[in-house]
Amino acid sequence: MTDTSEITALRTQLETDLGGAARAWLDQATAEAAAHGERPEGEGPGPTATWELRFAEAGRRCGPDHADAARILLLHAAHATPVTLARIYAQGTAAERRAVLRALPHLVPGPDALPLVEDALRTNDTSLVAAAVGPYAAAHLPPHDWRHAVLKCLFTGVPLDAVADLPRRARGDAELARMLGDYATERSAAGRPVPGDLHRAMELTEPTAPEPPSAPVGPLTGEEQES
Repeated sequence: MTDTSEITALRTQLETDLGGAARAWLDQATAEAAAHGERPEGEGPGPTATWELRFAEAGRRCGPDHADAARILLLHAAHATPVTLARIYAQGTAAERRAVLRALPHLVPGPDALPLVEDALRTNDTSLVAAAVGPYAAAHLPPHDWRHAVLKCLFTGVPLDAVADLPRRARGDAELARMLGDYATERSAAGRPVPGDLHRAMELTEPTAPEPPSAPVGPLTGEEQES
């Protein structure tokens, strides 16, 4: 779960970056999120909570550069459960789904939200793929699925810098090295260039690769453009 200092830092940064009207909107929206009550599990659909409507309009209210950060704050204020996150993800636009994915390491301590990561990795939306391979996937994706997520980044052109904790998880992974080698061979046989990131990943799979330092969860800023 997120250290509250990260959320405080995110809120402070947004208050610095946003204009007065957007700051006032964010204050009201997060207050509504904090005051809401979760639907009991198993209860049928009901009226959409006000804070969930605010989640949807964050891009318009705060601007596309800050929408992810505002949405993460709303989810955190609401103490969104995996059930709530799954509902918002299923109903959301690509930009809203991306924010949910980026919020996962800050809200879900275990693997309960992996179906959302797996869904994003089945798409060809590079912003969703990049969000899906963040810290939550690094912590919870099983090795087989994680290796395929790395390959998915290479297939879709997502830079491997997006793969959280790549050096640690790749170190000494002979199966990942085999998969990368097969992919490189296929590309070369088809007369296509081999992505430079692939060579970097191959080097990281060496058992003698330097032991990477423990990585922090990562920034919470909302730099991606609204889509």
